[in-house]
Amino acid sequence: MPRIALATYDPGAEPHRDDDLPVLVRALLERGIEAEAQYWDDPWADWGGYDLVLIRSTWDYSWRAAEFADWVERVGRVTRLANPADVVRWSMDKRYLGELAAAGVPTVPTSYIAPGEAAELPDGHEYVIKPTSGAGARFAARYTPGEHDTAVRQLARMHAEGFTAMVQPYVRGIEVSGERALQFFGGRLLHASRKGAVLAPGTPYDAEKVAHPDLTRWQPTADELAVAERALAAVPGAPELLYARVDLVDGEDGTPRLMELELVEPNLFLWLHPGSLEHVVKAVLVAAGEGVTG
Repeated sequence: MPRIALATYDPGAEPHRDDDLPVLVRALLERGIEAEAQYWDDPWADWGGYDLVLIRSTWDYSWRAAEFADWVERVGRVTRLANPADVVRWSMDKRYLGELAAAGVPTVPTSYIAPGEAAELPDGHEYVIKPTSGAGARFAARYTPGEHDTAVRQLARMHAEGFTAMVQPYVRGIEVSGERALQFFGGRLLHASRKGAVLAPGTPYDAEKVAHPDLTRWQPTADELAVAERALAAVPGAPELLYARVDLVDGEDGTPRLMELELVEPNLFLWLHPGSLEHVVKAVLVAAGEGVTG
């Protein structure tokens, strides 16, 4: 039987926010698999002793990007890592949106401001600033053109901490049709969810935000599936992906556009889609080299 580690983060004194983690570990144990949750930054972990290291809720990685990238590289050298190390490194930096747009994937228009570059911000419409390496709406805020000085202060703070900023128009369609998350696992659509707008006007960029407000089940449309499949096909090297989350919003023309392609540590929302658990377990076992029937 294979040994599987599910990589997570240490929340310290706070409650752990990954509700799916114990459910998935328990389901694997019930199949007779030696599975355990393991902190990704545990200096004593023997990653080479596992047949598969499945990245799950490493949700502090964006504040420790260089350290996490080194960890991904090390683990990928000694065992199978899902997703593969090169995919994870690529997906850690949202400048990949430019690559996908160049490949013809409909995306939300995005520009980037690196440390040391001038703060060229929109002056004719609302916009969003967030880091190219971020999660859970950290360092994300929504601005009007009249809030230019506040936006510049956010950029200065981000640049001082080494973050490159990405700037996108505020997509008003999210207030009508929400943001849809299409989850793929083991090579096929697992399920889809929809959430409401995260960024309220005037919310400070450094305020804690609800990352998935008003989350509900969703049945993706043919157009949404087409954009998702196009985005996944454009990932460099056409790698074998165990999991992926494709986040979509409606553009000004009402058609779906890619907001984010999450290939690092997407929340699976199994609590919302309990019927997906069995497929996830089977796909994880296949990835670990365990033949699965039925």
